[in-house]
Amino acid sequence: MCGIISLYSKRAPVNEANIQAALKSLYHRGPDQQNYWLSESKKIALGHTRLSIIDLTTGDQPISNSSNSHHIVANGEFYDFEIIRKQLQEKGYHFKTGSDSEIALHLYNEYGTACLKHLRGEFAFCIWDESQKVFFAARDRFGIKPLYYAWHNDQLYIASEIKALIAAGVPAKWDVESYLSRAFFFRDRSLFEGIHQVPPGHYILATDSGFRINKYWDISYPTTDEYHAEYNEDEIIKDVRNSLLDATRTRLRADVPVGVYLSGGLDSCAVLGMATEIHHKSVDAFTLSFESPDYDESAIAKKMAEHSGANYNPISIKQSDLADYFSESIKHSETVCMNAHGIAKYVLSKEVRKQGYRVVLTGEGADEVFAGYSSFRNDMILYNSESQNPDTVQSLLDSLNQSNKVSSGLLTTQNTPKNIEFIKRFLSFEPSWLPPLAEINNSIKDLYNADTKSYLGNINPIYQFLIHSDLVNQVEGREPVHASMYLMSKSALPNYVLTILGDRMEMANSLEGRLPFLDHHLVEKVRNLPVRYKIRGMQEKYIMREAVKPYVIKDVYQREKHPFLAPPSVLSPSDKLHQLVQDTLRSDLFNSLPFFNQDAVISFLDEIPNLAQDKWASTEAILMELLSLSYLQHHYKLSS
Repeated sequence: MCGIISLYSKRAPVNEANIQAALKSLYHRGPDQQNYWLSESKKIALGHTRLSIIDLTTGDQPISNSSNSHHIVANGEFYDFEIIRKQLQEKGYHFKTGSDSEIALHLYNEYGTACLKHLRGEFAFCIWDESQKVFFAARDRFGIKPLYYAWHNDQLYIASEIKALIAAGVPAKWDVESYLSRAFFFRDRSLFEGIHQVPPGHYILATDSGFRINKYWDISYPTTDEYHAEYNEDEIIKDVRNSLLDATRTRLRADVPVGVYLSGGLDSCAVLGMATEIHHKSVDAFTLSFESPDYDESAIAKKMAEHSGANYNPISIKQSDLADYFSESIKHSETVCMNAHGIAKYVLSKEVRKQGYRVVLTGEGADEVFAGYSSFRNDMILYNSESQNPDTVQSLLDSLNQSNKVSSGLLTTQNTPKNIEFIKRFLSFEPSWLPPLAEINNSIKDLYNADTKSYLGNINPIYQFLIHSDLVNQVEGREPVHASMYLMSKSALPNYVLTILGDRMEMANSLEGRLPFLDHHLVEKVRNLPVRYKIRGMQEKYIMREAVKPYVIKDVYQREKHPFLAPPSVLSPSDKLHQLVQDTLRSDLFNSLPFFNQDAVISFLDEIPNLAQDKWASTEAILMELLSLSYLQHHYKLSS
């Protein structure tokens, strides 16, 4: 796991001082080694910061081939690299290192951009092809690893993080349109003007005539008429189980110890159970513990760890910890959060790194692949193809809402927000996870200043999201739950879950997270199963639950999904996190943001003591966003 920075200049030589500054800004991603390669023309630069995990002695980057015609910097992991390495050696390729990254260099030479179909893992990389004068950069299929780019002063800048692009010379400005249309959450934009993400499953090709972005992979759920008539459930369970075990086994490959992040949920417990089965020895498991019982899962996590024979390491986090690390966490995330759960992951990663770990397995992605969120069950109740009694439907919806109170207003809502009637026109149904976001967006709009409201006009973020989505090829003709899952995989998954709860919080502490549930071999099998194998009745993640049953305790197997959330600041008005919110949003720092009417925000703050519980999560989302924006302004001094 590493950090990368690359510059491609059409005219003027690259400024080496800018490359060095960018590498310094990425030190946390690779504290073991920092280096860069500069082309003879000085118009191409590839920089790398290394966190040593595979091949601790010879795997430094950038790596060049034997003829010095191809050069690479890579971030992430390429699994099964030993098999691919052997195949390439049989074709005559010579390797300078024992690292997994070098296979991408030679695969590109052998197959060109089609090399991507041979790569399995979490990755972002850049290759300079001197012989063809082509610059090639790619990001993994799900967006697990970040990759940003900017075109500035006739130069293409590419890096693992935005802060490296800024250090290399890209101006730090607010992208007002991106923020107001929520493009930073829904699409390939960021909050920084001119700085974009390479979308998951895409690559960049650049030459002196310009650059373009191409797609090489998508989830591609089958249409309803593409399902097989017959399915053998026992065989499906066995196949999914074997795929999960294989995905876990490959992610245990490292030249350093590998730990597991453990909550009380099915996902992380399954990872721990499978890792223990594969390892045949005790595994270190690390669990967050909160003071509030509604948010704390440490008791069931401890029970699972004891059953697996794992070394149980609870890490207690208080509201004061969330307040103390909020600023630093947002600096690393470079975006906004909706709950302090990302800050909790930052603290967890910090403690795990202190204990000497560089690699952990995590459960992120399971809910998106196996339909774990309550919003997907809501979709199933409302839109499945079987005719249902309206009273039964309402009873099921009420039951679902009652059992998911802590996330009410984030994943589902009982209300009908304004101005989203177009969703059903576009999709013929309304994904249940979109109305809560519309509600939050509408509430934030009430806090904007006059200039912002004028600029916003009639722009609707969800409308913008849908018209920029591939509805024709990826949504039309699909089961509604699959369509809903697809749209989430193109927005919240890469732009929030894998950022706020994944790579950025882990790598801020020089720690690599590996995600077995986002193995594309596994996903390509599961996507082809009808929705009834993902949600059965009111049971989410049905086929996964059956597949991992041998590896988890009964309490976990039977437990309903509980989303990972930190206790909201509104829950404890006397605690430090709530005080941080109040003090910051009433301060000159917040008032320096270009978007808000501070008087309206203060009135909003004054109403918090009167909030009903079903408003906690959505109100917290607004407060955390405003607090995040304040600290982005503090750290990056953005102009507007």
